[in-house]
Amino acid sequence: MTGALDRPQTVQAPGETGIDYLRRLMASEGAAPIGVLLGMRLIEVGDGLAVFEGRPQPQFFNPRRIMHGGWTATLLDSALGCAIHTRLGAGTGYGTIDLKVHYIRAVTLEMGRVICRGEALHVGRRTATSQARVESADGKLLAHGTCTCIIGI
Repeated sequence: MTGALDRPQTVQAPGETGIDYLRRLMASEGAAPIGVLLGMRLIEVGDGLAVFEGRPQPQFFNPRRIMHGGWTATLLDSALGCAIHTRLGAGTGYGTIDLKVHYIRAVTLEMGRVICRGEALHVGRRTATSQARVESADGKLLAHGTCTCIIGI
């Protein structure tokens, strides 16, 4: 595969906080390689907040010709994790240990852009939790979820 995935990706610099890294990522390619591949982009960050946009694409259809649930789960996981990442100090990593997704409506190509807003609920020394919503451009709830992350990996 060639194109966007072949160029060097932005990585977190030593001494850079999570929120500063995400701001720099947003100003450059706007996504990790998985986001580039799946048509997802970070569009807003704040303290405990990460907002992604996703653009449904036919190559991610399931056999029913709607977006595969894994695409929606990845969009949620990205916003959930990045919301936590905004509150982490320099050199502190994290990883998802639990992801819960509730699918409300099918995501279709005709919807166009969808927005996923993640919010950190708790960021402790060892674990963190967050919640997120995926909505259509007209504000309809499509899915929501929560996650737990381990801190310090």
